[in-house]
Amino acid sequence: MIKWKLAVFFVCLLPLGFLGLGIYREDLGPNPVEYLTHETGAWALRLLLVTLAITPLRRFTGWRRPVLLRRMLGLFSFFYACLHLLIWLWLDRELQWGSMLADILKRPYITVGFAAFLMLLALALTSNTFSMRRLGRGWKTLHRLAYVAAVLGILHFIWLVKADLLQPMIYLGVFLFLMLARLPALPERKPAPFRRKVTS
Repeated sequence: MIKWKLAVFFVCLLPLGFLGLGIYREDLGPNPVEYLTHETGAWALRLLLVTLAITPLRRFTGWRRPVLLRRMLGLFSFFYACLHLLIWLWLDRELQWGSMLADILKRPYITVGFAAFLMLLALALTSNTFSMRRLGRGWKTLHRLAYVAAVLGILHFIWLVKADLLQPMIYLGVFLFLMLARLPALPERKPAPFRRKVTS
């Protein structure tokens, strides 16, 4: 499982590597800041949807090992959300706090995007064993905010692009499919037991 985790870890870093390469080659299009903002936000949403896909995958295949990757995937989603926010704060708004606060309050797409970030922040801060034990049953309730964060992230994307809705609509379709896949009426495959390698 360690090899799986390392592989997923490096795969999740690939988008950052490609963005870094684009910065080095100065190959990010006519508006590099807009491109970086868009890509980091898109990867935050993609990884959040991948994280939400873990439970349906386990239900329909009985494959339990991906569940062990869920925390990592969720934290990488938050990582790219942090980059998305940082690029907007630093490169786009140049740390003009008054202007940024006005944008958050007046522009709906920024309002919902910031709300989604705060939810991901709460999930990241409590994605540890200590928080699970401390919060008890409330931990699962809190982490259902991942669904709300995904909805707000998609809405943020829809309001941002305005006209070219193909990509956010694809994300919306994926999200709705993942929610339907959680319906209790659907058949569920019994998880297969973990197999340990026997060494001689």
